[in-house]
Amino acid sequence: MQDILNYFIFGNTLLNYLSALGIFIGGAAIVYIFKRYVLNRLKKLAAATDTLIDDFLINTIERFLIPIIYFGVFYLTLHTLDLSDGFKHGLGVAAIILITLIVVSAVISAVNFGLQSYLNKSLDSDGGARQLKGISGLINFAIWMIALVFLLDNLGVKISAVVAGLGIGGIAVALAAQAVLGDLFSYFVIFFDKPFEIGDFIIIGDKMGVVEHVGIKTTRIRALGGEQLVFSNTDLTNSRVHNFKKMERRRVVFKLGVTYQTSSEKLKAIPDIVKNAIGAQQDATFDRGHFASYGDFSLNFEFVYYVTGADYNKYMDVQQVINLTVFEAFEAEGIEFAYPTQTVFVHKHQP
Repeated sequence: MQDILNYFIFGNTLLNYLSALGIFIGGAAIVYIFKRYVLNRLKKLAAATDTLIDDFLINTIERFLIPIIYFGVFYLTLHTLDLSDGFKHGLGVAAIILITLIVVSAVISAVNFGLQSYLNKSLDSDGGARQLKGISGLINFAIWMIALVFLLDNLGVKISAVVAGLGIGGIAVALAAQAVLGDLFSYFVIFFDKPFEIGDFIIIGDKMGVVEHVGIKTTRIRALGGEQLVFSNTDLTNSRVHNFKKMERRRVVFKLGVTYQTSSEKLKAIPDIVKNAIGAQQDATFDRGHFASYGDFSLNFEFVYYVTGADYNKYMDVQQVINLTVFEAFEAEGIEFAYPTQTVFVHKHQP
């Protein structure tokens, strides 16, 4: 029996292999017990809380840390044996590649979780989720590039000259693509600062419409006429943007004029007539009404009220009801609206 245990296979005795196998089974069993009882218990406790951070941490441990520990047990087990230099080198390369892939995946998962949490706190729409894909794609690409450089460096590849060449090339590319990079940074500004979101009605200069898409370089807006307007992101961040979606209530100013033949009693009654017409609307709040000025052909009144919400159709519905109510009230009171007229007075001179 002793002879069998001392029998050499590839430079190690059978006893060495059995010892290594026992170490691996013991280590794997400890990890399994931890996962089966401790980690599952922590997962249940995390599910009972309102926050999502603990759920994410437990999920990260289960998805990324446990595989690393399993591989670590396997790696340490093999190192208890007498291995050839080539095999050790191959094992080291495999370990570096595997750990790099797992760590990068964990970092990307953490970044995506942070971005998603930010998106949820900002109460973004589906459009924000589409923007998130673009942001996360850029960040993931950058992380993988850094990881690739790190991996090549640890595998013994001389990357100093490559990095220097990439640095010079990067400067040349940056100089040649200033506009593209400017739009890219403006894309990040739009995502994090949120001057507008997909679905918002905005006005930029003399252009207006609903935001349909926010891309890495351009933002597309559906104009009221039906055509699509395309703006560079830099143009938008450098412009004064009127965002009507953010408006909690709309301030409305409207004027009306009556004829000069209107009596003073009726002139005094006009502000109350309009005030009552506005106050009768559920979503309208009267602010003020005044006999504002004497016009060329009319006595001018100015009224101000507020409409709750930013819906333009709702505002027009309220204004329409107010106009009809005022018209009916003026008709009942015999008050005439003014319109452009000229009165010619002829004086007859007696000889």
